[in-house]
Amino acid sequence: MSITAMKSDILLSEQDDDGILRLTLNDVRRRNALSEAMLTQLGSAFAEAGKNSAVRVIILAANGPAFCAGHDLKELSAERKSDDKGRQYFTHIMTMCSDFMQAIVTCPKPVIAEVGGVATAAGCQLVASCDLAIASEGSKFGTPGVHIGLFCSTPMVALSRNVSHKHAMEMLLTGDMTSAQRAAEIGLINRVVLKEDLSIATFELAQKIASKSSMTVATGKKAFYEQREKTLPEAYKFASRVMVDNMLARDAEEGIKAFIEKRSPEWIDE
Repeated sequence: MSITAMKSDILLSEQDDDGILRLTLNDVRRRNALSEAMLTQLGSAFAEAGKNSAVRVIILAANGPAFCAGHDLKELSAERKSDDKGRQYFTHIMTMCSDFMQAIVTCPKPVIAEVGGVATAAGCQLVASCDLAIASEGSKFGTPGVHIGLFCSTPMVALSRNVSHKHAMEMLLTGDMTSAQRAAEIGLINRVVLKEDLSIATFELAQKIASKSSMTVATGKKAFYEQREKTLPEAYKFASRVMVDNMLARDAEEGIKAFIEKRSPEWIDE
């Protein structure tokens, strides 16, 4: 297995022959905060990966004790000195962050969060926005904005779409930290593993998904998020159309034929 790697100071990128792209937050000094620079680099990396047919799955990981501490509050606070007390810059950053979270959802590649530390505020939002998430024991999650007079309103959007409203409201209203075990129980993450097994478990999951037809996976991911916002009759009508189109695709024809013939399918991702 060969690996193609690219490096910046705050975001590391490496891709292997299986099409697994690993993006690692590396701004350890700032606890991997979603600074303007980090959001810019993440946005570019996802835009590029979404168009790259060689990328089949994205793993989002982090170096250091924090997966992501949310927004860089020092960076934001510095803008209070401007004539509008920071309104324009705050709007710019919140828009950048919201656009990036939506880019994760609309990216045709499945995205797996590999959480080996604390994920708070927009960092918790980042985990909730990913399609899948695996965390190590000892990892914690929280939306602690209420402690500092800043309700986690944008993290609320992703959080409330992943866990029940009462669990989401408890996290948002108390600001309490949630253990990895509890996060798995309420559906914020998929499962918890030993810290030493985290990267292996995430990679194995990525490999399993990467072995499927990327056309099928992209079709399914897009349909999943679209149907979720519809009424039940609308969702079934929409999903039926998707199913028909999918049945007519070459990989579906090949996959069904391979199943009947009891052999492994040969995907062409079309």
